[in-house]
Amino acid sequence: MKTIVSTFEMQKFSEQARLRKKNIGLVPTMGYLHKGHLSLIAKAQRSCDVVITSIFVNPAQFSPNEDFARYPRNIEQDTQLCTSAGSTVLFVPPENEMYPEGYSTYVNVERLSSILEGKFRPTHFRGVTTVVAKLFSLTKPHKAFFGQKDAQQCVVIKKMVKDLNLGVEVVTAPIVREKDGLAMSSRNVYLSAEERSQALILYASLRRAHEMVDNGERNVAVVAGEVKQMIETKSSATIDYVAVVDAESLADIPSFERGIPALVALAVRFGSTRLIDNTIIKAR
Repeated sequence: MKTIVSTFEMQKFSEQARLRKKNIGLVPTMGYLHKGHLSLIAKAQRSCDVVITSIFVNPAQFSPNEDFARYPRNIEQDTQLCTSAGSTVLFVPPENEMYPEGYSTYVNVERLSSILEGKFRPTHFRGVTTVVAKLFSLTKPHKAFFGQKDAQQCVVIKKMVKDLNLGVEVVTAPIVREKDGLAMSSRNVYLSAEERSQALILYASLRRAHEMVDNGERNVAVVAGEVKQMIETKSSATIDYVAVVDAESLADIPSFERGIPALVALAVRFGSTRLIDNTIIKAR
C-alpha cells in the first residue's frame, strides 16, 4: 500500500491511474477505523482497480462546541488496517493543504442540509460537502463508498454530485453492527459501560418499528411515538430527534406506504456521547 500526504501528489497519482484506464474507488473516512470502514474498502475492491482510503478529521464539519479536539485518532493502527484490508493508497492530507490560510470557499446543499442532523448541527453538512467535493477533486474517483449509518449524509452527497455534475457514483453500504446490535462508530469509545449497555435500545427500538409496520401499523406518528417511548426508558438517554421520512427525499411522510422506502432515523445522547442510527422500512 502506498501512503500519500501531498494533495499535489494525490492528484498526480489519480490522473495517471485514469490515463491507464483504471477504475478508481474512494473510501472517505475520518480515521479510527473499524469493521464498518473495512466493509467499505472490501466493497470498493470488488468493483474498482484502485482503492483510495482517505483519512482526514475535517474541522469544517465540527461546530465550536463539538468534539474535534478529542475525536479519536490512531494513524498507526489505521495504516495497518488499511494495509491488511487491501487499500491501494492511504491518503492522509494535512489540514493546511486542505484549508490553506484565508480559505473561504464552501459547498452547501440547501434544504437537505438544514433538516434532521442539520437542525442540531447547522454548519455540519456544509463542512461535509465541502471536504467531499475537495476529496473528489483530489482523488478523481469513479465511485465513492459511504455507510448507511450516515443516511442523511449519503442523500446530501448524492444531491451534490447530481447538481454539480461531478460524475461520481455514490455507493451506499449497509450498516455494520456489533454482535449485540450497536451500530459501529468511532465515537462508541466515549461510552461508559453503563451508557453502552443502555445504547442498545437504539437497535431494539428500530427493530420494534419494523415489527409494528410488518404487523400492519401505517401511521408514522404511532410508530415514532413507540420508538421514543422505548428510548426514554433509559436514564442516560436524551433524544435529539426520532424522525420518519422518505428515504430518498428526506421529506416528512404521514404514513408508511406499500413498497416506498421510509427512513427511520435517530439521534440520541447517552451522557455526553451523541449517537445516530437508522433503518429503512418498506411496508408490504
